[in-house]
Parts: sequence; C-alpha cells; structure tokens
Amino acid sequence: QVQLVESGGGLVQPGGSLRLSCAASGTISPINYMEWYRQTPGEQREWVAQLTSRNRVYYADSIKGRFTISADDAKNTVYLQMNDLKLEDTAVYYCKFRVFRGNRDYWGQGIQVTVSS
Repeated sequence: QVQLVESGGGLVQPGGSLRLSCAASGTISPINYMEWYRQTPGEQREWVAQLTSRNRVYYADSIKGRFTISADDAKNTVYLQMNDLKLEDTAVYYCKFRVFRGNRDYWGQGIQVTVSS
C-alpha cells in the first residue's frame, strides 16, 4: 500500500525559509506528475505547484519566484523549497502524486506551515 509522508513543516518568521518533503513508501506505479497544495481553515484547497515526469514545472502566481518544486525520482520524493515566506503562506500543505496507471491520485496527510512574527 502506497503512503505519502510529508515532513519539514513548522513555525518560521516572515522572510524565512522552509523545505517540505514528501516521500512515497511502498511500491508506486510510474508517476505522471507531483504536486503541492495548501489549505487554510474554511477555504478550498489551493494548488501551489506541479512537477511533471518530463521535468516541467508550473507555479501558482501567489508563490512564483519564492517557491521551488523539485524531486528525487530515485527516492520517489518531491520537495518544496519555500523562501521569503509571508504571513499569507500559513496553511496546511499537502502533496499529491498522480500515477499513469488509472490516473490514480495519492495524497499526503498534510503538514502545518505557520509564518508568524
């Protein structure tokens, strides 16, 4: 059974940095793309970034130039480097893997990122 396990969240001051990791455990089918989302209480989950199997990257306008998505394919792990964090980046962050087989999605459990002075 595949599980995605996130790590790296926490409390950081405005302007600071964090790096989130999301690792797949178990045997996973070839991955089409990896994504990060975030969600604040009472709001819909917001798409943040995508890294495709062809190494194309896409970012939400709200984080462009500050966040970087990358991956270690050998470890089935995706990262989100977050720099120049702002108060409005506070959220629970989720990773998602979409595999080719059946277009199945796997989600992480979510990890809290709090930006506060």
